[in-house]
Amino acid sequence: MDVMHYIETFFTKIGDLTWGWSLVPMLVIFGLLFTIVGRFAQFRYFSRMFAVLRNTEIGDKGITPRQALLVSIGGRVGGGNIASVAVAISIGGPGAVFWMWSVALIGMMTSIVECSLAQLYKRTDNEGNFRGGPATYILHGLGKDYRWLAVIYAISLLLSFSIGFVAFQGNTVAGSALESFDIERWISGLLLVIAGGFIVFGGIKRIAKAADIVIPIMALIYVAMALLVIVLNITELPALIVTIVKNAFGFEAVVGGGIGVAIEQGIKRGLFSNEAGLGSAPNIAATAYATHPVSQGISQSLSVFIDTMIVCSVTAFMILLSGVYQPGAEVDGIVLAQQALTNQLGDWSQYVLTISLLLFALSSIMYNYYMGENAINFLVKQNIKPATFILRLVVIAILFIGAVAPTATTVFFFADPLMGVLALANLLALIMLFPRAKRLLDDFAGQLKAGVKEPLFDAQEYEKLDIDLSAWGKKAMQDTLDGK
Repeated sequence: MDVMHYIETFFTKIGDLTWGWSLVPMLVIFGLLFTIVGRFAQFRYFSRMFAVLRNTEIGDKGITPRQALLVSIGGRVGGGNIASVAVAISIGGPGAVFWMWSVALIGMMTSIVECSLAQLYKRTDNEGNFRGGPATYILHGLGKDYRWLAVIYAISLLLSFSIGFVAFQGNTVAGSALESFDIERWISGLLLVIAGGFIVFGGIKRIAKAADIVIPIMALIYVAMALLVIVLNITELPALIVTIVKNAFGFEAVVGGGIGVAIEQGIKRGLFSNEAGLGSAPNIAATAYATHPVSQGISQSLSVFIDTMIVCSVTAFMILLSGVYQPGAEVDGIVLAQQALTNQLGDWSQYVLTISLLLFALSSIMYNYYMGENAINFLVKQNIKPATFILRLVVIAILFIGAVAPTATTVFFFADPLMGVLALANLLALIMLFPRAKRLLDDFAGQLKAGVKEPLFDAQEYEKLDIDLSAWGKKAMQDTLDGK
């Protein structure tokens, strides 16, 4: 017990040192810096983001840009996303929603930067798939002197996402199924193991194919129900938006603490929800075929927009318009969303929400597993296949444990603090590598200005950097080998 107490205290300190005082200001300040120096690229290229939904091109290797986007949306959008909005509103008041919007608009630029760098430094693995992410761009972008930082990042990614967060997802689904359908936890756990096992044992390409089906369905089900509540109260929506803005700037106090609490809750919950700057999405961004690194960065920023500006917004409107919102009350976020639906649409809606949450969880499990697989591929240079197989078995076991044991998630208290560590490592790398991201942004903008409809990446212009030429097409590699 004493050992466990010391371990918990250690991770609590880590959480306080990252999430407590350093990480949130850094995410906001760096995001503003990237936005200004990057000349507000998230707004200038906003219309281009939606082109990815029609893009099915995969080139010689990799998954499609649309599949990469959907996998990222599946990771960002989940039960925790819905719960975060409800908690932010309950503690910070309606004004917290405004600050969630603000941090998402900034985060879209951070996502462009980190995902463009992930594309620039991606590598081709032994099976012909693209791999990359913060660990890769730390090592190959900053050099071997920073290998220690890349290793810390990879270990934190593995333990937080593929172990801790997988257990949380299993626990959430099993608890919701027990509450709504009276299904025993072990049955939910078994179903999750079968579905999750089929997907994760197929690797990134099967994950991408599953995401192509699951993500649109889960998003449409949930958003449609939330929009129905909004439509039923549409006459009250303009007044609600005015209340959100007034509360955000302290003109209309709803909860104790006023503007300070609204800002704190909005920013914290927004960052937790959209994950921009935390370094998770770049692991997925690197797997896609792209004609230019920035094109994938732009595509991935759309997932931040969908997460916060669409899903979080409809959740907030649904809760605030339904009449179940009680300022300052301590709530379970999922329960509050469920109450908002049943109050407006009837008891049937809670069952549909449970099914939607199951799909949310399944998409998050796919996403969280792949984080660990990517970390393993970075950390283990020999015997990668056996190491990956062991990881898959561990993830499936953790998923079942999280589902069957109501208090199992307390064992995985280390997940949030380690997420703070990997986010801090990623931000340090981003600020040091930003000149290279700026070069990519300038090249992309220059080609568009010259009349090029779809900018192309010329690997030869970056040959002094430690990039994998084979990941940028056979022509780029052959031209360099020929000395052209």
